[in-house]
Amino acid sequence: MSAYAGSTIVIRVEPGALAGRTTFFSDLGFMLEHAVHPVVVADEPGAAKRLAGRLNQLGSAGVGLSGADAGLILAGANAEIRAINPALLHTLFANGYLPLIDPEGLSLAAEGIRLAADDVARAVAAVLEAKRVLFFHAGGGVADPRTAEVIADLTPAEALALADSGSLDAELASAARAAARSVRAGVEAAEILDGRVAHAAIVEMLTESHLGTRVTGSIRIARA
Repeated sequence: MSAYAGSTIVIRVEPGALAGRTTFFSDLGFMLEHAVHPVVVADEPGAAKRLAGRLNQLGSAGVGLSGADAGLILAGANAEIRAINPALLHTLFANGYLPLIDPEGLSLAAEGIRLAADDVARAVAAVLEAKRVLFFHAGGGVADPRTAEVIADLTPAEALALADSGSLDAELASAARAAARSVRAGVEAAEILDGRVAHAAIVEMLTESHLGTRVTGSIRIARA
C-alpha cells in the first residue's frame, strides 16, 4: 500500500456491487487508514448520500455531494461536462473526509443536469491526477468478441475501438470509452472489474495481479 499513499483512487460504483454482504465499505476505510484518497462516483443522483450513510456506520467520514456543491461539476445543456472544480475535494481530503459524488452537474442556468456516471468518474480522475480509476461492471471486464474471455490489458486505442465496434453492451462500451479517455487525460491506469468480488477495490493495491480489464497508456505487443 505504500506505493499508493497520498494517491487518489476514483471508483465508479454500480448497485449490484453494493448489495448484501459487500466488502466495499470496509475497503474504503482501509484505504483511508493507509493515506489513500478514494473518491466514489454513484450510479444515479441521490445515491451518494445513501452510500455515505452506509460508510459512516462503519466509522469512516463520508460526505455525499452533488455537482452543484461549491460548483463541483459544471455542465452544458446537452449533459456534457464543461469543467470540474476540485477545490472542495481537496478540502475534504485535507480533513480526512471521503467524497461520494452524484452524477449530476450544475448548468449555467443554475439547474441540475443528470450526467453519465462514467463521464463524471473519468473527468474527476483526470482533474485530480488520480493514480487509478475503477469502473465496476458485472461482466468483470471487456470480453474478447472472438473468445468471450476477459481481456487482461488494453491500450486506450484498443479500448476505444472495442467500445465503438458494437460488440459490447451499452454500459460496458461506456465504461471502456471512459477508461480510455481517462488514461489519455493522464490517469496512470483505468480498470473495469466486477465490484462484487471480495475486496475488488483494493486487490490491485495489495497484489501484483489485477482483476478484470486494465487500460494503460503502454503499447501492448500483439500475439501471433
